[in-house]
Parts: sequence; C-alpha cells; structure tokens
Amino acid sequence: MHISSFSNFQINNMTPAQKNEAIEVLKSKFTQYDNFYLTNTESLTVAQVSKLRGLCFEKNVEMKVAKNTLIKKALESFNDEKYAGVYESLHGVTALMFSDSPKEPAMILTSFRRTNKEKPLLKAALIGTDVFTGDNQLKALTNIKTKNELIGEVIGLLQSPAKRVLAALLHHHEQKEGAEATA
Repeated sequence: MHISSFSNFQINNMTPAQKNEAIEVLKSKFTQYDNFYLTNTESLTVAQVSKLRGLCFEKNVEMKVAKNTLIKKALESFNDEKYAGVYESLHGVTALMFSDSPKEPAMILTSFRRTNKEKPLLKAALIGTDVFTGDNQLKALTNIKTKNELIGEVIGLLQSPAKRVLAALLHHHEQKEGAEATA
C-alpha cells in the first residue's frame, strides 16, 4: 500500500497493521532523506494538489500526504531531538516533501504560490539538523546554498589567487617586453 493511499482513510478506520505499515514507510523516507518539508495543503483543490505533485515529480522531490499522528510516531521512533521542533507543526492536513536538495522544495513552493494565492503554507522544514518553522521561513529556505553551489564557490575562491598571480605575471611580462621594445 502506498503512503498516499493512507491519507484517504481516517486514522480510526485503519487497522493496526495499516498504521504500522504507514509508519514504516515514513521511517524509511525520513532515513533516506536529510531534508523534508511539512506543508499545509488543506485549502488546495484536487487539481492544485495534482499540479503540485507534478512539479515535485519533475524536480525529484517526493510528496506524500500522511496523518499527523503517523508522522509523529515515525519521527518519535528515532528518539532524536532534532525532530522535536517539527512536532508542533503537525496539525491540519500535512503533505511531506522529501528531497536530497535542501532548497528545491522551497523553490517549488515559491513558484507554485505565484499562481495559487500564497498556498500551500509552509509549516516546517528540517534541513540536515536545523528546523525552520513557519511560513515566514520560506524565503530563507530559497536562499540556502546547495552542496554543488558551495563547491563551486570554494573552487572559485581557490582559483581566484591563481588567476591574480597569472594576471600579474602576464602584466609584468608585457611591461618587460614593452620596456625592451622602447629601449
């Protein structure tokens, strides 16, 4: 059974086996990804949720809807304090966005919200070990640097001194040639 199908049942109607299966699926996702976002999709239409799922699929972001109690039980099973800041965000309808990129879900939400009246709302995000809570954190999350962006910056910084040395040597060489030509 896929986790998205769990959202179609009231938690009271789920058998203990279904609840345990949902928790295990969630635990595997939390283990697989260092980053996840919690959003409130309650005010979205079915068509809007489908569109959001499509955008997530295009950007390699997994979107799952699950009951808050199951999400909390899955997180509590890890007995890790890093999740404590997420618990207070577990209310209303919750859609999880799992990604290897710390900022891709934020970019998707920002883009989607331009045409969907500032919905869905960001409840919380866990990036590595840092928790960001509240919709007001979305802009900050779009500015997070990815691993590749950081590597690019470091390479640029490392190349910069070498480029300056080469430019100085070339300038010195040109000056020397210019002086020899006038002499």
